[in-house]
Amino acid sequence: MSRLQRTALLFPGQGSQEPGMKEKVAAQCPELLELATELVGDDPFERVNDGTRFAQPAIYCASIAGWQEAGRPEAECIAGHSLGELAALAAGGAISIEDGLRIATVRGELMQRAAEADGESGMLALLGPGETAREIAERHGLTPANDNAPDQLVVAGHDDALAAARKDARAAGLRAVRLPIRGAFHSPAMQPVVGEFRAALDEIDFSEPKVPVYSCTAAAPFTDPREELAGALVRPVRWRDTMKALWARGIENFIETGPGKVLTGLVERNLFERPEAAHA
Repeated sequence: MSRLQRTALLFPGQGSQEPGMKEKVAAQCPELLELATELVGDDPFERVNDGTRFAQPAIYCASIAGWQEAGRPEAECIAGHSLGELAALAAGGAISIEDGLRIATVRGELMQRAAEADGESGMLALLGPGETAREIAERHGLTPANDNAPDQLVVAGHDDALAAARKDARAAGLRAVRLPIRGAFHSPAMQPVVGEFRAALDEIDFSEPKVPVYSCTAAAPFTDPREELAGALVRPVRWRDTMKALWARGIENFIETGPGKVLTGLVERNLFERPEAAHA
């Protein structure tokens, strides 16, 4: 089996922003930077910490720029974490790069609207034994939003429930880290905008990808991207299961081309053996 047949590309989601993203996008794909500013109505990089409507298009552009800077590496399959699914589909040839940005912009706007309508809500990372983390989430009525690793569960819900869960988690010996995200993403709080997002996806041309692109909510290759992307707004990210599915496929090398190194770390924590994990 060749190295290509053992390699997967990984694209990160929201929260992976880092300094220098705008400069990389300007150098690698200036036309995408111009389109992002036009679609958002402002510079999304200057306001990346001001809300998901700015963060999502900025991170999408940075992911595409990182992929281009790395020489558009080939791989047997591709996966993206939440928002990263859009960059993954673009890299796989299922959508154009420009349409991926259009989807990211609409997605960010709709998710911010739903978050604001839902009131004071957010997300909390529980770091420690997964079974204990799930018990705490259930006790406080929180939604398991991201199953990232055996020792990392991100939960979503209202601020008061998050605060209570954080206190319980620390008492149980877990680390509890409030994420810098306003909104209970990948939870029922996003349901009011699912239909509108699905309608926006109907305006996008989708093609069969050149290689399998994995849905992180199904932990399997996309079969109906419009339905799966829309449904993902309210479904949990099954990143741990996605990593297991790639490993079972024979994937041993993982290349993370977006900003940050979050997914590289999760590869090492999810798989029993340590495959090669690179950050391009």
